[in-house]
Amino acid sequence: MVGSRPVRRRDVADEALVRSLYEEHGRAMLAYATQLTRDRAAAEDVVQEALVRAWRHPDSLVNGKGSVRGWLLTVVRNIVTDTARARKARPPEVPESPTDVAIERDHADQVVNSMLVVDALNRLSREHREVLEQVYLLGSTVAEAAKALGIPPGTVKSRSYYALRALRDVAGRPPGVERSAS
Repeated sequence: MVGSRPVRRRDVADEALVRSLYEEHGRAMLAYATQLTRDRAAAEDVVQEALVRAWRHPDSLVNGKGSVRGWLLTVVRNIVTDTARARKARPPEVPESPTDVAIERDHADQVVNSMLVVDALNRLSREHREVLEQVYLLGSTVAEAAKALGIPPGTVKSRSYYALRALRDVAGRPPGVERSAS
């Protein structure tokens, strides 16, 4: 008995048939399948499938229509052909690509930053704001800013220094919260 079922005479005969087919024709089948697939592992799978088909249809081996080896090699060729056709009929598998990265960065951060800078500039004194506008927004030199504002160049340097300090201080506080006198 095998497992819980009795061993039948046909099972033993079928196993002997497959074993004898493999011993007699296995090398030729494997060589032919390897030649067709150019892949040893795939060729072994093809040979195994051909032997399974021979086991399922033992009457095809003894019907007198040619040699057993010829039938087995035809089965091998048909399996390889069917596999190739099935692969072509199915759309090619495409690897999953990572999510598309935005071409442009989201400008929302830039808008928020601009709003914060405008708010911080509006909270500065008029003199500090004018100096920063001349030097940083318009790209004026110290001499050009001094001429445009009608103040000495030393005053432009001094105001820009203190304006930047005040801007850093104001930018760190939320709108509506004034600096505490400590």
